[in-house]
Amino acid sequence: MVIHLKKGFQLGVATAATQIEGGELNHSWNDWYHKGNITDGSNPARANQHYEKYQEDIQLMEDMHLQIYRFGIEWARIEPEEGVFHQATIDHYRDLLIRLKNANIKPLLTLHHFTNPMWFEQKGGFTKKENIALFLTFVAKVVEELGDLVEEYITINEPNVYATQGYFFGSWPPGEKSAKLTMQVMSVLATAHIQAYQLIHQIRKDKNFPNWDQTRVSFANHVRAFTPKNPWNPWHQVSCKISRRFFQDALSKAMCLGEFVFPIKNISGIKKGDYSDFHGVNYYTRTTVTGFKDGVRENAPVNDLGWEIYPQGIIECSQQLYDMAPKPIYITENGTCDDKDCFRSRYIFEHLKALTQSELPFERYYHWCFTDNFEWIEGESARFGLVHINYDTQQRTIKKSGNFYTDI
Repeated sequence: MVIHLKKGFQLGVATAATQIEGGELNHSWNDWYHKGNITDGSNPARANQHYEKYQEDIQLMEDMHLQIYRFGIEWARIEPEEGVFHQATIDHYRDLLIRLKNANIKPLLTLHHFTNPMWFEQKGGFTKKENIALFLTFVAKVVEELGDLVEEYITINEPNVYATQGYFFGSWPPGEKSAKLTMQVMSVLATAHIQAYQLIHQIRKDKNFPNWDQTRVSFANHVRAFTPKNPWNPWHQVSCKISRRFFQDALSKAMCLGEFVFPIKNISGIKKGDYSDFHGVNYYTRTTVTGFKDGVRENAPVNDLGWEIYPQGIIECSQQLYDMAPKPIYITENGTCDDKDCFRSRYIFEHLKALTQSELPFERYYHWCFTDNFEWIEGESARFGLVHINYDTQQRTIKKSGNFYTDI
């Protein structure tokens, strides 16, 4: 398999703090585990112990010739109590960033990736407009402390997934099942992103941090390729359009452009504008629509979680976003659950091939995930990594697909 990457196109990996760091922390996913809600019973306090083994992991990235790394920081570590910031944790993340710089790996820093400190969760989290100020206090602290080392930021990861899983389906914390709350959370997250976007730019400029004029901020937008099962069935057509709008289109327009359309509400009088410097695209699969639930096309190739493998969808979704707002595109997540590492190499090849054959301005590809990790509700049972983790021994072993990615 041969692939010709465009000049300047960069390859790297992505991770999330809760999924790899480990630690018995007072946050929403640890609480969810203790309530018995993880499918395989595994504990996020174990995960990959990356918080202790980060030097080893950065060396692995360097060995794999990775150019870029998207990673998250754990809010509950930095601010374990409201208004109380843990300097040793901030110093830890500074050291991680310095080591990445020394390895010539450019960071993309995620500020919120699904997990809330319990003190924030107990105040209602992102169901309440007034709690946005608490999030912005955290954002300001991080950028003031680390902004000299980081030029690029993801404010919020997959706001639509956070909202629907936690407040509509109830399978993630806090386990609510309310369409009204789901839309409220999406509206609050849209406003939180826009205000964080403005704040990050302002702080880096005011402090005259290195390359402040090259600051880039966006959010990681989970998008799916939606298609009617029967394109001639009017109900399939209508439900496809409604599903896409409710899940991703309305939220994308609000967060990128400040254009609030139903069902997303403009709760803070946000003016129309430009609130993302690139499109951060998290793409995994296609949804075949017959009604208002996920569907998989019959006889389609699927991964170990039953998600359809549909490489062309990465172009279809990116094109829709680019048509809405023409900006550079980062694939901030793309990968597959392949527990035995049988088809991950082909998955990577087919998606990268689609990107290289497109005229869209793709600049980055962050493979999900660098290592196997705590995969949210699936726990340790679903493996997405280029690097195998033996959870009992914490031994890291580069997989066949990891070597394939290194060769690219």
